[in-house]
Amino acid sequence: MNTRRAALTGAALVALYTGAIAAADGITKLIAGGYAAPQLFALSSGLVIALSLLAARGQGAGLSTRSPGTMAVRAVLTVCAAIGFFQAFRLLPFADVFVFIALMPLIAAALSGPVLGERVRPATWTALLLGAGGVLCLMPAGRLSLDAGHLWALFAALTGTGSMVAARRIARIERVPLAQVFWPNLAVMLVMAAALPFVWTPMPLADLGWVAGYAVFLFAARWLSVEALRLLPAYVATPLMNLQFVWMVAIGWWGFGELPTAGTLVGVMLVVGSGMWLIFDEALPGRRMARA
Repeated sequence: MNTRRAALTGAALVALYTGAIAAADGITKLIAGGYAAPQLFALSSGLVIALSLLAARGQGAGLSTRSPGTMAVRAVLTVCAAIGFFQAFRLLPFADVFVFIALMPLIAAALSGPVLGERVRPATWTALLLGAGGVLCLMPAGRLSLDAGHLWALFAALTGTGSMVAARRIARIERVPLAQVFWPNLAVMLVMAAALPFVWTPMPLADLGWVAGYAVFLFAARWLSVEALRLLPAYVATPLMNLQFVWMVAIGWWGFGELPTAGTLVGVMLVVGSGMWLIFDEALPGRRMARA
């Protein structure tokens, strides 16, 4: 696949990812209030594992990997990120957590050099900073002080970005998207299952249906993100994932009549503009060879 086609395909996969993860987040907000996080994580991860096995069987593909060490690191980082984000959202307003999510593309760029050998050019750093500033403009004004919740959010951003960089490293060696979905979710399920005896609450059939729907969207989102990270550097894919915040603004405007402020419109333009800049830069002929 040539550079231009790979960049455009990766961008399309990230766009689909944002839709899937937005749907999963919506279901989480709908049912999470009545259940402990380990219960939801254990059930949804178990269903994602089942979907991975079914998909692998349907494709006649295996779930083994030639990068067991990196896969183990990715699995551990995925568990840490899940715990970190849950604690951060439990202790902080959404806006405070999204400040740290906006930093993830910058963290990815900082890690891409030493971990992946992918040099980040000054122009790319400029686009990343503009995109991070755009995300901050999309967030409502409010309190931002340093407490335990912010430490959890920083921990989640670091480990979540580390998991994506590990996925990019594995994808450069072998194409095993289902394995990259299966093993991290297996790790999440095993860790969360250890807490189930202490937090289990009986679930009505309707809530089980919502959990199943959440697992389907989560499976789709994680598979799409792995495929996107095979085609795009992590510091390009992660800013595009911030487009989900633009979707939030559009849904609020169209569905609930929430008119965006001038600052929000500036944020939308910065996020979209920086994303287009990064994709155009990645699609330039010879860009990958020059970066390598």
